[in-house]
Amino acid sequence: MNGVLLIQATVISIFCYLGALSTPWLMGLTGGWYTLTRPLVSGMVIGIILGDVTQGIIVGVAVQAVYIAMVTPGGQMPADLNFVAYPAIALALLSNASTEVAVTLATTIGVLGTIVFNFYQVSNSFWNHRAVKAINENDDKGMFFNVVVGPQVINFMLRFIPSFLVIYFGSTFAKQLLENMPTYIMDVMGFLGGALPAIGIVMLLTAVIKQNSMILFFLFGFVCIVFLNLNMIALAIVAGVVAFIYYLAISNSDSGTATVNGTVDEEEDEF
Repeated sequence: MNGVLLIQATVISIFCYLGALSTPWLMGLTGGWYTLTRPLVSGMVIGIILGDVTQGIIVGVAVQAVYIAMVTPGGQMPADLNFVAYPAIALALLSNASTEVAVTLATTIGVLGTIVFNFYQVSNSFWNHRAVKAINENDDKGMFFNVVVGPQVINFMLRFIPSFLVIYFGSTFAKQLLENMPTYIMDVMGFLGGALPAIGIVMLLTAVIKQNSMILFFLFGFVCIVFLNLNMIALAIVAGVVAFIYYLAISNSDSGTATVNGTVDEEEDEF
């Protein structure tokens, strides 16, 4: 079992490094940060590695909802999504935690992960000074080492080692801790885990909705899922039809306004 867990922890930790914000190997941010580090994607990847794809995707979806509106302006992050996506979700699956508890664990580890990210940012100043010195001395090899090799070695160590330790040594501890934890604490964790995805959706709506009337579309979709029991395919079709009708209505309204304005202008010109 330990041998299998050793391999699983190693592979997951490698994915954790490949999906980091400063890892350039998978088409830069496109394949790494914006693909592998999405909890929905990482949940599927971890599910494949651990042999439980269904639960991996379920946990990934729940965690994704929390961070669906998270942005990283200037590299500043309220939580390290990379640690949320890999060691946190893997720990939740290995400890057989419920979806709500998994979300709470992921959120906690994500906040702690910002310490690692900030340390990496500070360490880059060391390599930057050495790279500038190498450029001034026309040292191409020194510049390459200080721009690529050195920072990526630090990046790998800061991603792989914590992820590996959390998964390999923390899974058994987390499982025993959750099994022996008082019921009221588990209830609190479940409540928080159930509320956090809702906060993520609210943050997304705040960023996307520019008019208060748009909330009606969200409520319409909520009614379709909760009360009409539509699946995602049916809901997508209904949403497409509603969006098309709304587009036609807006287009006709704009055309009518333009026609009225044009007529008024012509009448004014005649006088």
